[in-house]
Amino acid sequence: MQPGIEDILAFEVKKEIADRYFGFRKLIEDDKLALDERVRCQILLLERKLSYSLIRIYILLRDEELIQAFLAAAGLEEKIFFDPYITESPTLRSHVFEGVRRRGLTRAGRFANLLLDSYETLVEAVNEYRAQWGELAEDAALINDTIRHFHHKHDIVNIMSFIRNLNTTECTLGNGVVPEHGMADCLARGMAVEYQKPIEQLLPIIPPLVPAAKIRPALRKLVDRAWKRHGHLFRGEILG
Repeated sequence: MQPGIEDILAFEVKKEIADRYFGFRKLIEDDKLALDERVRCQILLLERKLSYSLIRIYILLRDEELIQAFLAAAGLEEKIFFDPYITESPTLRSHVFEGVRRRGLTRAGRFANLLLDSYETLVEAVNEYRAQWGELAEDAALINDTIRHFHHKHDIVNIMSFIRNLNTTECTLGNGVVPEHGMADCLARGMAVEYQKPIEQLLPIIPPLVPAAKIRPALRKLVDRAWKRHGHLFRGEILG
């Protein structure tokens, strides 16, 4: 039997509802994937520019007392990226100092400049990281607002109830039969878009550091103390 005009119109309404629902849902999923990719980029920044600069400072200062004094002067409350083996591992030392420019005529001068330059690079990396972190947090909040709006405007139970009440001989959405109310509730839970995790659960919060110009006198004192204590240990691959 040929479908009547009411059946044709009902089918078009259902198709439009389905297209709008899945189209909006795909836009949200695409936004979440794009945010995940940006988070991965921030992790790379943490692992490279930011962490390497900080690890170089740990290695040059070496002693726990000097490291703690540096953290206090820089405005860091905890030893991020720190592990005791850092100051002892020749492989890690070679890796984090690879390609780093050495400045100075003497070994003592190169030692001091390495630490000062590493701190300047660290401040730049932290500032960049914090700016990106703030943007990611705003985007995550916006995505979650969009998801809440999506769930409000596209309630599966209400959509199924509306379709069931259409004057049609076959109550379907796409190729699936419209479920009863209890099944619709189950379907709604299964099709719900998961909220974006807060950025603080994905990336650590790093406070702003004391500007390089302001901390330089304190760093100079730490450099002098570090050089007197263990400057003789730094040769070849680090100081050139």
